[in-house]
Amino acid sequence: MKKLILALAAAAVLSGTAFAEPVRISVGSYNLNNLPFPVAQGLGLYEKEGLEVTVENFASGGSKTLQALVAGSTDVAVGFYDHTIQMQSQNKHVVAFVELGRNSGLVLAGGKDAKFDPKNPESIKGAKIGITAPGSSSDFFIRYYLQRHKLSANDVSIIGVGSGAAAVAALQQGKIDLLVNYDPAATFVVEKGVGKILIDARNDDGAKEIYGGIYPTSVLYATQDYISKNPETVQKVTNATVKALQWMKTHSAAEIVEKLPPEFISGDKETYIKAVENARQIFSTDGLLDEKDIKTPLDVLTSFNDKVKAAKIDLSKTYTNEFVAKVPATASN
Repeated sequence: MKKLILALAAAAVLSGTAFAEPVRISVGSYNLNNLPFPVAQGLGLYEKEGLEVTVENFASGGSKTLQALVAGSTDVAVGFYDHTIQMQSQNKHVVAFVELGRNSGLVLAGGKDAKFDPKNPESIKGAKIGITAPGSSSDFFIRYYLQRHKLSANDVSIIGVGSGAAAVAALQQGKIDLLVNYDPAATFVVEKGVGKILIDARNDDGAKEIYGGIYPTSVLYATQDYISKNPETVQKVTNATVKALQWMKTHSAAEIVEKLPPEFISGDKETYIKAVENARQIFSTDGLLDEKDIKTPLDVLTSFNDKVKAAKIDLSKTYTNEFVAKVPATASN
């Protein structure tokens, strides 16, 4: 009997976390583009792949997450695809291997007294426009919109107001006329009666109006060096993440929110659930990056980033679909 107990104990240790493979994953923000990652956590999918995930730099900002990756203090980052382009322009090879957000998820919202009419782009002149921060994707969003309509940043005032409740408050208090932001802030604007959505890039038509095409955003990426040295680990991370994407396809927004860590939810829960439902269109369903769509971020970055504009960017080196292609067919079960 004693030998049997020892044998069972040994088996438990072998199948448990004692031999789990450690991997450090950094996340840069609470915006909903990154949602599939905490969903995968909540479902325990990384553990099922034999991984022990340490989450680092949570909510510390996309740029800090990227810095951590390049410095080697994290293994995998959850961040925006366009970071891979920026890094290549600096001769650093960062590669996206799973797509989480297939579209930008940004909206342009107006306060109750906003005079801007998207049918008349020139009506934006003189507006005070809130963005998350200078140099952010929301900054690119409005500057690229202005450029495409033969307007300039000098025609408006662009102001950093952050995201979430702070951004909504800035619009509500009249500090800004227009707001460029992600969900859940986008949904809060409408649900709290603060204003209305004027351009919605959560859907494909809105994205094309702003960027001229689909703008992939949140991805899992790592340095080429890490991927080359740890292909099995990258495959396990990919398997778990793609399973989360597939799970999200067949479950309600309320069920998705139930799987999230409490700290990921901002505002009241019911409004947050509505935000997740409104953001559904931005999530990838299969984790694959589209070679046509990734040209859009390059076009946008070339407009504002001198290093990218001066570099010869090889987009084929900024992403790979090889790991998603190897996810077991049973992943949807």
